[in-house]
Amino acid sequence: MFRNQYDTDVTTWSPTGRLFQVEYAMEAVKQGSAAIGLRSRSHVVLASVNKAQSELSSHQRKIFKVDDHIGVAIAGLTADGRVLSRYMRSESINHSFTYESPLPVGRLVVRLADKAQVCTQRSWKRPYGVGLLVGGLDESGAHLYYNCPSGNYFEYQAFAIGSRSQAAKTYLERRFESFNESSREDLIKDAILAIRETLQGETLKSSLCTVSVLGVDEPFHFLDQESIQKVIDTFEKVPEEEGDGGEGEAEDEAAPAEQGGAGDQDVAPMEI
Repeated sequence: MFRNQYDTDVTTWSPTGRLFQVEYAMEAVKQGSAAIGLRSRSHVVLASVNKAQSELSSHQRKIFKVDDHIGVAIAGLTADGRVLSRYMRSESINHSFTYESPLPVGRLVVRLADKAQVCTQRSWKRPYGVGLLVGGLDESGAHLYYNCPSGNYFEYQAFAIGSRSQAAKTYLERRFESFNESSREDLIKDAILAIRETLQGETLKSSLCTVSVLGVDEPFHFLDQESIQKVIDTFEKVPEEEGDGGEGEAEDEAAPAEQGGAGDQDVAPMEI
């Protein structure tokens, strides 16, 4: 990306039919912390990476509650995401007050896309520099949408946005066929594993990610750090247990069982 004579105004077309300021906004989404969404028939899980600007500061929230049946995860400019999540919350409350029923997820996503599209057609405005993963549950089932700064929206079975999200997409593409029938626990585990793919060598800890879940008879809520760490421990210890078993079998052939227990302590932890 570089400056040129066609990117000074969001309403100025380039000779190749491009709106550069919209593309710059989409680039801002790629620079944000990774956010991931998955859905099954009955549940939706949203997860994000907790990235602090420095060691002295806390991380900014990347997942917001819209209603008991809708949540949103963002990547990009957090301030823009906070404003849009407040707009979504207002639309949901107004619909509930007027019609005494929950706002359908698809209708909210269309309104959000229309709001984003207006900013691409007014010279005194700029596009929102944030991408949103909107997860929700209504009468037609569980839904997961991605809203783009250009005003487009797409429905997905699973999706990842933000920095280093391609690694998470690769993991999700290998597993997505099983998501529709997955249980709540399996979805949470897959979300955390996808988050791990975006860390690229950094050790996964519960403090590095935020996970939320909603489903049938389960309002939107965040998982506490202890629950997340328990899930992390389940798949972090699997390779160690497999290594212990193989080493134990080798030692059973060469030495008494008492020596097998001592050898288990030398198993190296799995590198992430």
